[in-house]
Amino acid sequence: MFNLDDFIESCKSAVTNDGTHLEIKEIVKKAVSDPGSLMKAVGEPVKAGANPIFSSSNLTIVNVVWAPWVTIYPHNHNIWAVIGIYSGREDNIFWRRIDEDKQGRIEAAGARSLCLGDVTPLGPDIIHSVNNPIPRNSGAIHVYGGDFFHVENRSEWDPEDLTEHEYDAENVKNVLESFST
Repeated sequence: MFNLDDFIESCKSAVTNDGTHLEIKEIVKKAVSDPGSLMKAVGEPVKAGANPIFSSSNLTIVNVVWAPWVTIYPHNHNIWAVIGIYSGREDNIFWRRIDEDKQGRIEAAGARSLCLGDVTPLGPDIIHSVNNPIPRNSGAIHVYGGDFFHVENRSEWDPEDLTEHEYDAENVKNVLESFST
């Protein structure tokens, strides 16, 4: 049976012991292996948004609910992350910088579809965009190796011309809320 307080304490201990995503990946994998129990603790994914569960200087845990068909444009975190899907699906496109480009543009470099029970780590240098390709909300636990809400030097890329700009958290929040049902 999933216990949210135990999950938080396990994540805190793992970050203190290791400082990387390695132990966190196993903790998240165990959590999403029982999605019904996890949803009892965090709630059904009924409203889109990024709902903080825990945040400190070295760890942030967020319950992310993606609305149907929502796409979040390319962005980086500048900290590692572990994503675990407990409901629905999340498609990630991974991007790389075009070295010779002076505008900070990027190009697609790969993709990964995450389904129920899937867990994936993202390194601190990863640039990705996210899409929920199904006609219902999708839920995911995101664990970050730092204070996700106060990371410096983050970027987002314009979805039309793929040029780099300063990350705008309010913009992301507005996109998520505009798809909310």
